Amino acid sequence: MHSSNGAERAVGDDTLWATFGGKASLGDSATLVDVVESIRSLPYGRPNDRTPAGVVSEWRGTCSTKHALLAELAATRWPELEPLIVHRIYRLTPDLARSLFGARAAAAVPAEGLTDVHSYVTLLVNGRRVKVDATIPGPNWDGRSDMRLACADGLDVDGGDDPWATKSALVGEHCDGDIRERVISALAELPNAEMPTSGPCGYGAPVSEDRRAPA
Repeated sequence: MHSSNGAERAVGDDTLWATFGGKASLGDSATLVDVVESIRSLPYGRPNDRTPAGVVSEWRGTCSTKHALLAELAATRWPELEPLIVHRIYRLTPDLARSLFGARAAAAVPAEGLTDVHSYVTLLVNGRRVKVDATIPGPNWDGRSDMRLACADGLDVDGGDDPWATKSALVGEHCDGDIRERVISALAELPNAEMPTSGPCGYGAPVSEDRRAPA
């Protein structure tokens, strides 16, 4: 949509933070909310290098790659947050796509809908697991409450020790790869200005043999 303990680390933690912080205009005093909102503002699109470093280098990402980056930055700078990747299996219909993404994206969804797997992060904030979704822009997060997920209700699956291998298995079991690709492409063509502030679904890449984060 994959790597041991999250996404593959293509660069050292300090280098990743320095590069991300520089491009996002964040200093060492940046808060978790600053980081989440900066990642949310990145254009939606599948990077060629599906690692946290690839998201920063190409300055774009999907639900998988954006949350791979968020999990890595959070684990490095705020390890007490214990970031975990979670995948949600859900059903996307044309009506739901239209309400979330608009007509252009909805046109790529078949009349019968499709099953997808969306990724997000949970963080340990004030003693409880908080859902954080940095897939697309939306109302500013308050830093402590569950965010509205960029997908419909569905079945949540813990990513486990290798969240991206888990996602590949879920996608392979539940999703139609060709249809899914068309929807991913349609979303990637939408400028951020067309993304609704209430939060649409994120899409990942097809099942891959490698250990990098799926899209």
